[in-house]
Amino acid sequence: MLKPFDEQQNHDLFTLSKHIGYAILVSTTLTITGCGKSNEVIKTAPAPAVSVYEVKTSEVGNYREFVARTEAFLQATIKARVEGELIERHFNEGSFVEEGQLLLKIDPIEYQASLAQADADLKSKIAGSDGANRDLKRGKEVAEKGFLSQSDLDKLTTNAAQTAANVKSGEAALEKARLNLSYTEIKAPFSGQIGKVKYDVGNIVGPQSSELAELTAVDPIYVNFQVEEAVYLNYQQKHQNDAGPEAAPIDLHLRLPNNTLYDQAGKLDFADTKIDQGTGTVELRAVFNNPNKLIMPGMFVTLIVESQDKQEMVLVPQAAVQENQQGKFVLVIDKSNKVGSRHVTLGRRMNAMWVVESGLSANEQVIIEGLQKVRTGIEVNPVAKMVNATTGVVTDLKAL
Repeated sequence: MLKPFDEQQNHDLFTLSKHIGYAILVSTTLTITGCGKSNEVIKTAPAPAVSVYEVKTSEVGNYREFVARTEAFLQATIKARVEGELIERHFNEGSFVEEGQLLLKIDPIEYQASLAQADADLKSKIAGSDGANRDLKRGKEVAEKGFLSQSDLDKLTTNAAQTAANVKSGEAALEKARLNLSYTEIKAPFSGQIGKVKYDVGNIVGPQSSELAELTAVDPIYVNFQVEEAVYLNYQQKHQNDAGPEAAPIDLHLRLPNNTLYDQAGKLDFADTKIDQGTGTVELRAVFNNPNKLIMPGMFVTLIVESQDKQEMVLVPQAAVQENQQGKFVLVIDKSNKVGSRHVTLGRRMNAMWVVESGLSANEQVIIEGLQKVRTGIEVNPVAKMVNATTGVVTDLKAL
């Protein structure tokens, strides 16, 4: 059985608890002091690294974009000009064919027979004409001696004229037969790409049939667009002494449907002679080289018209541009590597770059990567990068 504590034991126990509590208090104080030193280390962490781009300038002219549509430089509908069975095809659909190349052949047997008959008829008519001419010659000789009446001489003259006309008719029939025979071979009128064939070998085709195929030439290729009559009139007044549309002091480029810039420059080729009363616009046409057949007829493209009179303008990567309620802005780095915000006025877009009309100067540095890690006023560690002006790809300077 346990004995109760006496007063001395209670006093000793109280003293021991007091000392233990003091030790815990001291330990806690030391721990808190140690945590304070750890916080001081965090406050001195290094500045965040960001990728920066040094702003450059480029020559930029006044420009305007037009929705345009492409058109084949040459286009021909291949049709049968004589009737017959289609017996041969000498191309693959969608392939390139040369001028004069045999494309299709219609059975020529009937037309060869017609040609032979026309040739025989002509020879017969020539023989008849020769006989009539001989009779007329002899008739004139005897008429001079009084042995042939004028009436009989007139008949001989008429017969000779009729047989000569028959010869002309026979020659025309022979030429027609020869032409019809040539039509049985359908050849390419120019070099180009041929489309889908509408009739297979074995079908009967003729002048009443629909088109057999379509042939197009796309190098160069036309680009059609429209401008407002007021714009066209202003341009004409300013450049009325120019030699023609092709001498216009403008640069023409194309943006393709996949938003890439076409690598060939174009030139103005044609301006219509009337105003479209329905739209109040003038039809214009540009022409572009198309050596790789990349641009197809009927394609919607963006025609970029830029003046040849250019001025130096600041270009900034699209990746650097942000937007808030006040408008577009970029984050810039000053000489002490501190971040500042700069609102900018943007002009046209040139591939992966924006033209800056105001708000930035050449050689300033803008942040293009790490935007989410910074705010205005803080110090950063800038890492200089390069930006591909066409694709927008960011690369290290060391990689150049």
